Amino acid sequence: MAERSFDDFDVYATDYRGIHSQNIKRSGADSFYFAEMKVRLLQPFESNHPLKVLDLGCGDGTTEMYMNKYFPLWHITAIDVSVKSIEEAKNKNTTNCDFVWYDGKNIPCPDESFDVVFMAGVLHHVEPGMHDLLIQKIRRVLKNGARLYLFEHNPLNPLTRHLVATCVFDAHAKLLSNSMAKKQLRKNHFRLNANRFIIFFPRKGPLSKFIFLEKYLQWLPLGGQYLLVATKSD
Repeated sequence: MAERSFDDFDVYATDYRGIHSQNIKRSGADSFYFAEMKVRLLQPFESNHPLKVLDLGCGDGTTEMYMNKYFPLWHITAIDVSVKSIEEAKNKNTTNCDFVWYDGKNIPCPDESFDVVFMAGVLHHVEPGMHDLLIQKIRRVLKNGARLYLFEHNPLNPLTRHLVATCVFDAHAKLLSNSMAKKQLRKNHFRLNANRFIIFFPRKGPLSKFIFLEKYLQWLPLGGQYLLVATKSD
């Protein structure tokens, strides 16, 4: 991509989950498992109240299935730059959810219209020079005191680096360190509430018996991914 702004997922939209599941099979779980896990990780922070939620980079809409399961009162606006991914998402007939294509630059929503913004695995597909602009756009659509949940791959984890290097739709990915992500959020007037590292052990096999320890290891910057929870500040 000579003039890369963000990666194009149209070619992978119809079989995204199959491709992803094959790529991460060494983890012992499939793509649906990790999509559900991310939604479940919101439970300590959010409850099933009628909130307005934006999923930025929703892909094929799988995350919305799990938001419906765990937070059925949420009304979700889910946006993505991939036209074909939005078509796939609409075919799921998810309730309380609007799937909308957007141009990757201007979020098609009014100012201060959301209680929560959810963004999982998006920034490493966006040109680093555009990160600040994207975060500023997110801040614009959040209400005062509203929350941003940001999941990203952890480049300090060697298995994560291997999986990214061998995944066809991560060919142009540029991983973002935890420290850099925190710096970008603070610079753009977000207050950090939580910084958690996740996914330390495979989900099957002998080491899976140690998964229960992950809740005690959230401080250790070696997990496969990380979660930043931030609040829009003045």
